[in-house]
Amino acid sequence: STMIMSRPFLLATTATLLSCSISNAFISPTHTTRYHQSSSVTSTVAAPSTQLHETNGSPDAPKTIEEDAALQWNLFTGNHALDGEWWGDWSTYNYMGDMEDSAVAGVSLQPNDESNSVTHTHRILSSSTQSDCKTCFSSSEVTDFPIAKYTPESLGTRHRCAAVGMVIGPSLLKSGAMSTELVLRHGDGRVRVTFQHAPVWERGVEPGSCPPQGLKLFRAMVSKEKLRPTSEGDTDTIQGPPSADEEKSNPPAPGNPVFFRPIPPFKWHAKWAGTSWTWGPDNGDRGWSMSEMDEADAWHGRPMGDATGTWSLRLPGGVLIQCPRVVVGGMAGLCRLAWMPEDEGEVGSVADGSRAKLLRVEASVSALEPIISEDDQDMMVGFYPPSLGSLRTDILEKMGELEGVSLEERAEAAEGYVAWSDDSASSESEEVMAPMAEEGSSKVVTKESTPKVDEKLKEKIAADPRSALDF
Repeated sequence: STMIMSRPFLLATTATLLSCSISNAFISPTHTTRYHQSSSVTSTVAAPSTQLHETNGSPDAPKTIEEDAALQWNLFTGNHALDGEWWGDWSTYNYMGDMEDSAVAGVSLQPNDESNSVTHTHRILSSSTQSDCKTCFSSSEVTDFPIAKYTPESLGTRHRCAAVGMVIGPSLLKSGAMSTELVLRHGDGRVRVTFQHAPVWERGVEPGSCPPQGLKLFRAMVSKEKLRPTSEGDTDTIQGPPSADEEKSNPPAPGNPVFFRPIPPFKWHAKWAGTSWTWGPDNGDRGWSMSEMDEADAWHGRPMGDATGTWSLRLPGGVLIQCPRVVVGGMAGLCRLAWMPEDEGEVGSVADGSRAKLLRVEASVSALEPIISEDDQDMMVGFYPPSLGSLRTDILEKMGELEGVSLEERAEAAEGYVAWSDDSASSESEEVMAPMAEEGSSKVVTKESTPKVDEKLKEKIAADPRSALDF
């Protein structure tokens, strides 16, 4: 089936590709927009100020299947499968944006001695009896659930890495739901979000009487994780999720995230610059240096999303997630995660002079692509598995404030964060995105108008009424 490519490859930025190795090309931003010359062959793409650099040391080199697998393995073991375990609070949110459940759990990605295999285990806290440390507990109180074992050859079946970002899926679960997981890593911390979309039918259509007409978001799981030492025996003490008390008594060193801090909405609106790693099935991996970000590309400053039907949630600690409320056949949906792990360093502190950080990962997913019978072109025999259409990871630093924009204007532009309607009887057009208050304050709901329907969606609705399902 034909894959619809999404906007990540239409980089509305003044960009040049860095001529440096993968290990350092996507760590710190650069001010320059000059192309760094080398002896390798260069070629120019459509935009005169954008140049493409091809060398074996950059993500733009043509790769065989084996070379691509080796690159993905290096990114996976260099950013996620580390010596330790990722512990966090796994918080589950429903479609209305309300937290339904929370569990303390860890993700163990343990490489073997030869680093050619990684064992994936989930460690769930079943009970905790220690009182001297709120986030500490014994290994005997943890239940382990084996998940999978990865090798360089098998990793790409469900995983795709781009710099410090990673997507797992989209995958079809046994329940019939689709799961898409996004991950960003910064220093000794990670943020993971899993979107789950379940089959749904138009109003008035008996569920199960025909193939699903869409996949509607019904659950999102978010985990803010910290890398902890691996526990060996049953009596070992595990230091679990990050906590506000821990960050207060032992502030994270520069280069590591601060999860428990207030982030005013207007802080998302600034001059950001850095590097971008993009991937698509046709163009493969590409690396870009962004010295300036166009407003159209600054989706992290538009919590309500770029299209009607976007589900969004902003969480304390500088985390913003977005995904389609409904995924329909023939139209790719964008799943997004933005994270501000660090603020600007305070004058006189150990972090004095450091810049605020912004990480973003964006994945384009497609599902419900019909399989047409070879004998009868009018007969559908099933659906193709959900597929990944593109992946993009941005590593950005704050270079200054936006010029000609007041603090009030930035605050107004950042209003609206959590998707729900305060009147269950209201129509779709009245459903609102309301700000979620930071921890310790009350939740505030404000009415906001729904974004205008974009032309592409109008054409899609005209061609197939399923695209305008009642949700």
